[in-house]
Amino acid sequence: MIEPHAPAPPGAPPSWGGAPGLPVRPGTGRFLVLACVFVCAACGLVYELELVALASYLIGDSVTQASVVLSVMVFAMGVGSLAAKRLRWRAAAAFGLLEAALALVGGCSAMALYAVFAWTGDWGGLWASGPRWLLVAFSLAIGLLIGAEVPLLMELIQRIRRQDAGGAVADLFAADYVGALVGGLAFPFLLLPLLGQLTGAMLTGTVNALAGAALVLGLFRRDLSRRARWLLVAANLAVLGVLATAAVLVDDFERAARQAVYGEDVRVALQTGVQEVVLTGGTAGRPLDLYLDGRLRVSGRDEHRYHDALVHPAMNGPHARVLVLGGGDGLAAREVLTHPGVRWVEVVELDPALVRLARRDPALSRLNGHVYGDPRVHVAAADAFAWLRTAPPSSYDVVIADLPDPGITASTKLYSQEFYGLARRVLTPGGRIVVHAGPVSSRPRVFWTVDTTMRAAGLHTTPYAVGGRATGFAAGPDRTTGGSRAPQDWGFVLAAPAKPPPLAPDSPGPHPRGPQSRGPTEQSLAAAQRTMIRGLAPSTLVHPRY
Repeated sequence: MIEPHAPAPPGAPPSWGGAPGLPVRPGTGRFLVLACVFVCAACGLVYELELVALASYLIGDSVTQASVVLSVMVFAMGVGSLAAKRLRWRAAAAFGLLEAALALVGGCSAMALYAVFAWTGDWGGLWASGPRWLLVAFSLAIGLLIGAEVPLLMELIQRIRRQDAGGAVADLFAADYVGALVGGLAFPFLLLPLLGQLTGAMLTGTVNALAGAALVLGLFRRDLSRRARWLLVAANLAVLGVLATAAVLVDDFERAARQAVYGEDVRVALQTGVQEVVLTGGTAGRPLDLYLDGRLRVSGRDEHRYHDALVHPAMNGPHARVLVLGGGDGLAAREVLTHPGVRWVEVVELDPALVRLARRDPALSRLNGHVYGDPRVHVAAADAFAWLRTAPPSSYDVVIADLPDPGITASTKLYSQEFYGLARRVLTPGGRIVVHAGPVSSRPRVFWTVDTTMRAAGLHTTPYAVGGRATGFAAGPDRTTGGSRAPQDWGFVLAAPAKPPPLAPDSPGPHPRGPQSRGPTEQSLAAAQRTMIRGLAPSTLVHPRY
């Protein structure tokens, strides 16, 4: 047991003799404790970032998930710090067991969260909120354990050599903050791209357990009873065994979870530098589905209705040069090329891996009509916002924004007043822009905020909606909305700089699905108008409204 002591007054000479029983000199012992602080801080921040990243992917709305994780975790750290006061008299044993528990909880948190989402996310009722509650539980548990570290480490470093409390706190927090910096940089640049969320969390837990066990069993082993030493060894071996077993089985687990989320017909699953891309179906007469970061982006059951409604109204007028923002699957470009007179189509897609897949995958390239083999189609791998800032003015007759829903946090800048101002600048005097603005019936406020934002950018708008959306399965954050609340339509906003463009589709011409597939009708305009919400403010970069 560590005997209680009082910190030395400021300016008191250090006790170079150190505490009896330490296997190293006091200076070396302090360095080892601070090194452990560094490692534990790095691991703690990785756990935090891993929860934020996975929750944003599974649940959606990264701002909300980051706020929940950070606020709950910081609160729990305060509670854990207070609770650790009762453990200071057995600081070595308490710290060793605490690190073992933190390694187990943090290392398995990603797998547990993904498992609950995959196997219970579509059960409905209370189970639909299961991932959210589990996220809060993990944030609370990890925060409690991290918060208890500092008081125990303070006790251990004072056990080695007494110093004034201010100096000890400064040393501990310096090592803690530097460790947090390393962990914060390691997660996005090393762990996530090289190992993925699940294996990365397990490796972090392993390092965490080894650091805690090495410090206590190596430096403070004489402060432990024989029974405490064996208990600590057994606890750490059990934790390492669980993490090692999970790491060995992680590939099988991911396959099983992916099948639970997307169904058993997964053909392609890859993690690009931008997003997770999953293709299902597309063979043996089964419709092809494309998922991006868990969201159903393209459904072979109804994609023709979406792309007809998106593209053809905007093509009513000059359309020699067309700009497609997003649409890396090639389906919007396919519809553009059905119109005579198109000479140049520029597709600006953030993820070049998606474009490669649209070129090479037999089912997807067949669905898009092998559009990337057409010499009129050109691809720029870039962020749409950044690309528009450098694009020459008055260079495109038509701009088609085939982008993710505006409610997704990462997409809010692509639905901002600044973005539409840039898009307006590249339009020719008689040009048109069309924007996918999300479902109308289930999210009218978002839809009309897009309309308001476009008008604030100097565009004259014609909003419309098209029904017939398939009510089938959705993955990702949309999977927890419940069938009764699943979107039943698509909303679009057609706009032009001079005056509201007419909704009438382009003049009939050759089309693989016949003239009835050329786009929406006046009923589409009336369907959108019935949900109108007035008095909304436009969305900007510094004040997003979605």
